[in-house]
Amino acid sequence: QVQLVESGGGLVQPGGSLRLSCAASGIISSFYNMGWYRQAPGKQRELVAAITTGSSTNYATSVKGRFTISRDNAKNTVYLQMNSLKLEDTAVYYCNARRSGFDSWGQGTQVIVSS
Repeated sequence: QVQLVESGGGLVQPGGSLRLSCAASGIISSFYNMGWYRQAPGKQRELVAAITTGSSTNYATSVKGRFTISRDNAKNTVYLQMNSLKLEDTAVYYCNARRSGFDSWGQGTQVIVSS
């Protein structure tokens, strides 16, 4: 059974940092393209950052230069380092694992940026 478990969310002030983790079980995450998505209240889910099996990365324009996605294959874990957080980064953040014919989501972790 595939499980993606996110952690690391919380309440942070504007300008602060958080690191989200996505621990995968039931799959070898290095064989999958992994992504972080977010969904703010009343908005559609959007891609934040993605990393391919070859470790190429891409980012939403709104987070470029502030967020960094990485993977630790030995730990079967993907991370999202979020720096210089803004109020508009407030959302539930979801981990995704994807490859041909397969698409799995975690349960999400809440990030609240507030002063």
